[in-house]
This record gives sequence, C-alpha cells and structure tokens, in this order.
Amino acid sequence: MSTHVTKLPEIERRHYVVDADGQVLGRLATRVASVLRGKNKPYFSPHLDTGDFVIIVNAEKIKLTGDKLDQRTYFSHSGHPGAGKYVTVRKMMEKRPHEVVRRAVKGMLPKNTLGRKMLKKLRVYAGPDHPHQAQSPEPLEL
Repeated sequence: MSTHVTKLPEIERRHYVVDADGQVLGRLATRVASVLRGKNKPYFSPHLDTGDFVIIVNAEKIKLTGDKLDQRTYFSHSGHPGAGKYVTVRKMMEKRPHEVVRRAVKGMLPKNTLGRKMLKKLRVYAGPDHPHQAQSPEPLEL
C-alpha cells in the first residue's frame, strides 16, 4: 500500500469568518493558526500550504488574561541607531487592535516562506464589518 501525497490541484480552499468578541487571544490565535496551516483537513501536509482563508472580526473586543495588557510589549525598530520602541498591548489595542491579533497568529505559524504565505490568507478587522461577503465565508466555531 502506498502513501498518498497531496498535490496542489487537490487542495480545496474555503473562507471562514471568526467573531473575536469575548475570546481569549491565545486560544483564538492557536485555532486560527491551525486552520491557516490546514491541520483541520485530512490531507494536511507540512510542506504544502493546504490551509483556508480566515477573516477575524471584532478584534477590538478580544480578551487578555492576567496583567498582559500592561506587561506584554511589542518591539519595533526603524533601522536607525537608538530608534527602537517598546509599546504595551494596552496602547496597541487603543490604536491598532487588529495588529495585536495578527501578531499573535503570526507567532504561531512557521518562521519561513511557507509561514509568510499562510499569513497572507488572514484578514483581521477591528469592527464587525468586513468586505469579503462575495466569498460567502462560513462561521468558524472555536
């Protein structure tokens, strides 16, 4: 009996929409990263992008447990000497709540070209509206 190897034409992509209202950030990010990788499919292959498209809405209503709002920081650097900045999650949630969710999911994907390709299938919106109605996304229960 031979092992089945998944080929690119066999991959079926679906669109899912996730409501982040009241969800814990880490638990939401792990489930979304799993769907982006395609681990929910029977023909998952770690060297291929077999995952689906995911749309996350209501990112501004996500929950963080404990003191993570004030203790966790994000680092950014412009490339100039001494230009590194640390921003707390609380300030990032005020200005760009979609970026907090996107970075959490990005951290749970592979750190290579395949992971960057998977991240392009993720769309995060701070509010309840999204412009992807034409793809008729299905709700993803977490």
